[in-house]
Amino acid sequence: MAVEMLAYIKKQSRVHELSGATKLIIFLCWSTAAMLTYDTWILLALLVISFVIFRLSKVKISEIRFVLMFILFFLLLNNIAIYLFSPQEGVKIYGTSHVLWEIAGRYNVTLEQLFYHFNITLKYFVVIPAALLFIVTTHPSEFASSLNRIGVPYKIAYSVSLTLRYIPDIQREFRTIAQAQQARGADLSKNEKLTKRIKNAAVIVMPLIFSSLERIEVISNAMELRGFGKKKKRTWYNATAFRRADYITIVTGVVLLILSLVITFYDGSRFYNPFY
Repeated sequence: MAVEMLAYIKKQSRVHELSGATKLIIFLCWSTAAMLTYDTWILLALLVISFVIFRLSKVKISEIRFVLMFILFFLLLNNIAIYLFSPQEGVKIYGTSHVLWEIAGRYNVTLEQLFYHFNITLKYFVVIPAALLFIVTTHPSEFASSLNRIGVPYKIAYSVSLTLRYIPDIQREFRTIAQAQQARGADLSKNEKLTKRIKNAAVIVMPLIFSSLERIEVISNAMELRGFGKKKKRTWYNATAFRRADYITIVTGVVLLILSLVITFYDGSRFYNPFY
């Protein structure tokens, strides 16, 4: 918990210099391309580009490691669930069956199923860096202004901004309460039994909930005193005007989306089939 999760990481990079609206548009284009295609070559190309963009952002893996591991854990669960509920999905999609290992009944391991899982994993690895970069390289206030710029009501946009701002606050509050409880003898380390650690963690949860409710009340009162929501429009302190790099980036993102869709659907199928 030493590193804050899903918090804005301030750095000097080309990615950080782009406006929040640009990064939002690119993220939507990128996610759409990754979700709609099952063409392995397109996914591999997007994966390489995502790694290059991640390198340009100067964000270190260690700074987002916890969230990354958390997402990869759900990727593993997703692949297991797909196989348990549809072990022949790859065979249905690609129309052939190359059995590697027989297990029981319809549960066997085929090249087609493994290739299908490979594509699912590629999708995750294409979208995850883009999603994490969008969150950690965009200031919450600028993100809110970006949402408002593309047509989202500013009340909703500001709520999203408050949520993103509140995540690191919750983490700091949790660490403070945890250290106070540990000073009182509540051991949360691996030296304690799991059941005891869960019980000690519950001691932290209640103060955290009450402090969160108090913080929410303070913020809501402050917003009400300042007349938030009285007018239909508002200005944004952290709004960034579009520059040349923003326009070039948006055009590049739209072109990549169009190219991926054209290549994906030119033969009427979203799937690249190497088994024919």
